[in-house]
Amino acid sequence: MSDSANHPTARLADGFNKQGQSVQIVTLVFTSLSLYNGMELVAIIWSSFEHYRSVYFWALFLSNTLGVIPYSIGAVLDVYGIGPQWLMLTIQLMGFYFMVPGQSVVLYSRLHLVLQNGKLLRAFRFLITMGTLLFLVPISISYYGSVYLQHPWDHAYGIIERLQLIYFCVQEGLLSGAFIVETVRLIRLNPIQDRRRKGVLYELVVVNLVIIFLDVVLLLLEFLGFYFLQVILKGMVYSLKLKLEFAVLGRLTSTICAPRPSLSWSTIQRSTHKAGDIIHDPAY
Repeated sequence: MSDSANHPTARLADGFNKQGQSVQIVTLVFTSLSLYNGMELVAIIWSSFEHYRSVYFWALFLSNTLGVIPYSIGAVLDVYGIGPQWLMLTIQLMGFYFMVPGQSVVLYSRLHLVLQNGKLLRAFRFLITMGTLLFLVPISISYYGSVYLQHPWDHAYGIIERLQLIYFCVQEGLLSGAFIVETVRLIRLNPIQDRRRKGVLYELVVVNLVIIFLDVVLLLLEFLGFYFLQVILKGMVYSLKLKLEFAVLGRLTSTICAPRPSLSWSTIQRSTHKAGDIIHDPAY
């Protein structure tokens, strides 16, 4: 399916009704997977953490519980026309608020484990804050305007929607890129003798490359004219990224806690202790 020259309205039902049976089946699969991943993450998060004071815990929990799950539910309601229009739109928009900016907070909240440059960490924090403030209000206004008022609001929504997609994908790419660079540096500093920790670091690099790849897929779908598929796929993509983040960070923190002296890893432990974050949780 390729959208017309004009950007489609924010209503997913408009795009869904134009699709063939194969795309409609794919839509059901994507939304089902994102909901499954979201519900599974809720159970895993609450069973894994013993304390709930870290930025990472709340970023992960809110991005999933108030992000991925409502976003996917809102998409299902919209696609199949279930319930009042204002309700399905609001549920999906609320999910977007927590899911997309929340993913950047998840990435940022564990970056201090490998990055000790305070200025760069503050720059990333500023980038996340400014992006959230700059895009959430315009995307909300144009989102409702596209549905209830249509032209020219649908055109405005098309522009803002693409701008926010570019911004947040680039932002996540920068965060993941910083993690990759610092992880590679640690791999070079760490001797081969500690194979377990070295293996975890390689996994971290691969996971962050996968995160960047998934963002590129969303961008390609958007600019190739597959707006409907991009929006439907987004919930599954973000739920998958959260699951990857959760799994790998667990191995990273357990590795850091292991009593094996290493200059680079002891440095990480000190930076984590100063951050007052995940390492203090016995579960993480």
